Amino acid sequence: MQPTFILVHGAFANSFSFAPLQAELGLLGHRSVAVDLPGHGFGATYTRAYQAPQDLEGLAAAPGAIKGVTLADNAAHLIGVLERAKENGPVILVSHSRGGITATAAANARPDLIDRIVYVSAWCPVDLDVNDYYAEPEMASVDAASLALAMAGNPAELGLLRVNFRTADPAALAAFKAAFLADGTDDEFLTFLNTFQPDENLDVGTSADRAQAATWGRIPRTYVRLADDASLPLAAQDRLIREGDALTPDNPYDVRTLAGSHLKWLVAPAPAARVLADVAALTAAGSDRP
Repeated sequence: MQPTFILVHGAFANSFSFAPLQAELGLLGHRSVAVDLPGHGFGATYTRAYQAPQDLEGLAAAPGAIKGVTLADNAAHLIGVLERAKENGPVILVSHSRGGITATAAANARPDLIDRIVYVSAWCPVDLDVNDYYAEPEMASVDAASLALAMAGNPAELGLLRVNFRTADPAALAAFKAAFLADGTDDEFLTFLNTFQPDENLDVGTSADRAQAATWGRIPRTYVRLADDASLPLAAQDRLIREGDALTPDNPYDVRTLAGSHLKWLVAPAPAARVLADVAALTAAGSDRP
């Protein structure tokens, strides 16, 4: 039976950014479902203070729907989607960036619902908690303070992360472009930036949410490296691959590589769609290796 791709977005993102990739997959004959995690997509909060002209004080204080949303909430929502998709055949779970944390948590809980898990420059913590990786040498080149250039409000008071992606501050925009889409045009960058939502939840999980050998570890898996990613550098991606392979050496990653930045694969998705189509062929054939 034809696999269904379940696509999980990263931080501050939503299902909307997958539309070009879904079009390419559809033209190759593949069905896909893009998920909005709780508090994302049409469940997100866009206050009037976020509109132009902006009310920065109001933006810093306005409540957001994503407050209190946990990784467990995200995983439970994703599992519900996977249960429905599994009724129609094999399921390939694809995650990007921070979405990998949710995908990993879901795979830990319900490996029976996933025929293959694919990480596209996504977090799959094994040896450390996600936040702890930022102190490691592989993440040394990441400008972790770039989001702070447009931070709105106090996360501890709001109960969420809020970034003003509609800022006109040249320094903030330059930092965002360098981090997310350095190889894109200014128009592509600003278009993508306007698909971002201002709020993200705070919970990235604990050691209990790292990949578990007994459950996550028995799912065939693919890691798609993004060679020019400045948000999750290639060295960090390779470390995650090594840690996963060491956890379950009898079930190592099938590793693929795409040129481009953190978001380029979504802006120009044809190469990524071809890689995913190849992965679908492996899944349909019942093979876990190229």
